[in-house]
Parts: sequence; C-alpha cells; structure tokens
Amino acid sequence: AFCPKTASAATSNRPMTRTMRIDLKRRLGLAFGALIAMTLPAVADICESRDFDGQGYVICTLNAAQEPGLRLWLNGPGGQVLGDFTAVRRTLAPDETLAFAMNAGMYHADYSPVGLYVSDGAQSHDLVTAGGAGNFGMLPNGVFCAGGARAFQVIESRAFAKARPQCRIATQSGPMLVIDGALHPRFLVDSDSRYVRNGVGVSPDGQTAWFAISDRAVTFHEFGRLFRDGLGARDALYFDGSISRLYAPALNRADFGRRLGPIIGYVERN
Repeated sequence: AFCPKTASAATSNRPMTRTMRIDLKRRLGLAFGALIAMTLPAVADICESRDFDGQGYVICTLNAAQEPGLRLWLNGPGGQVLGDFTAVRRTLAPDETLAFAMNAGMYHADYSPVGLYVSDGAQSHDLVTAGGAGNFGMLPNGVFCAGGARAFQVIESRAFAKARPQCRIATQSGPMLVIDGALHPRFLVDSDSRYVRNGVGVSPDGQTAWFAISDRAVTFHEFGRLFRDGLGARDALYFDGSISRLYAPALNRADFGRRLGPIIGYVERN
C-alpha cells in the first residue's frame, strides 16, 4: 500500500549541507580517535573542554615553566614528512610521552610550511610578509614564537620582520585572530563561513599559551572572541580550519584524517 511521506521523513531526506557533512565526518573521526586514545598512557590534564558563548571548545594550556617541553615537528629523522600524530609519537624517546598536539599552520601540497618555520632554533622556511589569496594572505597574519625573550609570543608578521626576535620554535600562519586586543578588522559578526578551527593565543605577560580547537564549525569572529573575551589573550593566531585536529589522550581523543604539515605539541618526561 502507498504511504504518503510524512513531514519528518521529508526533513530526514533533505540533502546534507556542507556544514552537516563536515560535522558528520568530524564525529566519525572523533569516535574512532577516542577508541585509539583509550589505549594510550596517562598524561597530565593539560587540555579541557570548555563552553564559550554557546560554542564548545577544547583548550590546552601551557605555562612558562612548561615551555621547554613544547615542540614543533615536520619531518622525521630520515627526512620524511611525519604527517600525523602516530608518526610524531614514534620520534619520542622511551621516557617521553606526547601530552597534546595539533596542526600548527598552513602548508603547500608537499607539506612544506607556507611561511616561517623554526624548530629547535633552526630555521628551514622564510618569513612571508606579502598579502595574498586565502586565509594565510589575509593581512595582518602572524607568527607564534616560543622560547625567546618571553616564554610565548604571537607577533604580527611585519612587526616580526622588523624586530627579528629569537625563537626556539616558531610557526607563521594567518590571519591573526586578535591583534593587540582587537579582532581582525575583516571578521564579520554575521559571516556564513564556518569551519572547525584551531589556533593559539598568548596572555598579555607572555607567561601562558592557550591552544584551542572548536568542537563544531565556527566563524572567525566567534573563534577570535574565544581568545580575546573568553581567555583574555591580547594576541592570537589562526592555525587552520576544516583539517584542524587534536591529540589529547587525557580526553581520550586522537583525531585522524588527511596528512598534516607542521605539528605542534607538548612532551612530558615520564
């Protein structure tokens, strides 16, 4: 017998939007990653889930005393691109544990960084100060620097080029989310550009760094306000969106997906 389609059935058969597809893929990835993370060793509770202005985030907080344990990875010992958190963990010494990690800036098709890249004090890619297409070129962009005159810094790229501060590790990305307490001038309150996003913000005294990733798709304006209004950062930098992933075993989380370029994370000694 013929049964007319009900309103609820019609709703369930509507085509999925891009945001719905992103959310579904992320949920599947988080579920699988959680199963993997449950088998990993226990680490300190550096990361926590937090709500701000109706959105959920995971925020991983480091203080100045923990700065020496922060590392930036791209290639393994043999020169091959690491590309994921499992490969990063394989580079660690037997007495070391990866407490958290996330992707740390934009990269080319060969996974090389788009801008400045400094790891263990050695620079392998140059600073880019010119504007251009895409999020990286949406000036002002900036550099996250750790291990310099201050434990942590986020510095606008052209100011960085003038000052040339010393950094033990540094990664360039864009756009800046917060610049001296102000949101990036091109962020729109009513923007319809939504992605899962991740980035880093720094406290005004440079003693604290917050690494954050959204639970769901958010706008630039919403993400910038998390750092400025929710965390009190005067400067914050966008790392990336849509590919954004987090490794946080204390939260039973090990996201997976496409291969990554630069990866930043904190290493504990057992």
